[in-house]
Amino acid sequence: MLSKPRLALLIGIVCISIFPVIVKFNLTPSLISAFYRMAIAALFVVPYALFTKQMKVSNLKTILLIVLCGICFGSDIAVWNYAIQGSTATQATLLTNLAPVWVGIGSYFFLNTKPTINFWIGTVLAITGMVVLIGIDVFMNLSFNLPFACGVLSGILYAFYILLSKKVLAEIGVISFMSYSLLVSSVFLGIVNLVADSPFSGFSAIGWGTLFIQGIVCQLIAWLLISYATQNMRATRVSLSLLSQALLAALLAWLFLDEQITLQMLLGGAIILLGIGITFIEKPLIRK
Repeated sequence: MLSKPRLALLIGIVCISIFPVIVKFNLTPSLISAFYRMAIAALFVVPYALFTKQMKVSNLKTILLIVLCGICFGSDIAVWNYAIQGSTATQATLLTNLAPVWVGIGSYFFLNTKPTINFWIGTVLAITGMVVLIGIDVFMNLSFNLPFACGVLSGILYAFYILLSKKVLAEIGVISFMSYSLLVSSVFLGIVNLVADSPFSGFSAIGWGTLFIQGIVCQLIAWLLISYATQNMRATRVSLSLLSQALLAALLAWLFLDEQITLQMLLGGAIILLGIGITFIEKPLIRK
């Protein structure tokens, strides 16, 4: 039976898996889409945090870490949106989901909990599964352009966010963390959009609908659950589990975008899940 943190992580992954499909519709510009995703989520969680008196931070160091979390996550979503709209959802998702590698390296240097041998075995298998999922020919022919660079940068920012949030969540609660982080992200992305002269209105009804889905489902619900899981699980395990969103995103793309699911994709998905499963095995598979 799944523990509460693992169940929260599973539901959170389902919620964020619809994001690449929504963004690929290109109904709103990438930068403004990132802003509204954060602002709409903040509109719901901040009043609740204020009403329940959960807007508390213990010290200046924690405040600075929260500010960094907000900037990292806001930047991650912005550059990932651009990568998806500028190339393909497949390429952008692959590059962004290299984050577990950066998390593993970052954990080794900055966290007390070091990655286990099972984590590295699982990482290699999961990334191999990602390559099989999208096809070796696609992987070998990635377009090395600005969207490609944004995809790589997104993965690095994603990793930094997970590592930083792990430290912050050791000090404060999930609601408090989410409230401050979303406020920082909203202000940061609002300024970026003003500088970029992005339109803040004029979207179609469907466009506004996708923005609210991103804000409520992909951000608020998903990251409340994932933050809870991060607070109670290893950061490396959480980051690698997030790779499974590629498999779910492929399924949703088949349902809503008429993209084909092949035997190769199913094989790749199975390898990804095997890699993730290995990280949950406590006993080392290889003894030193």
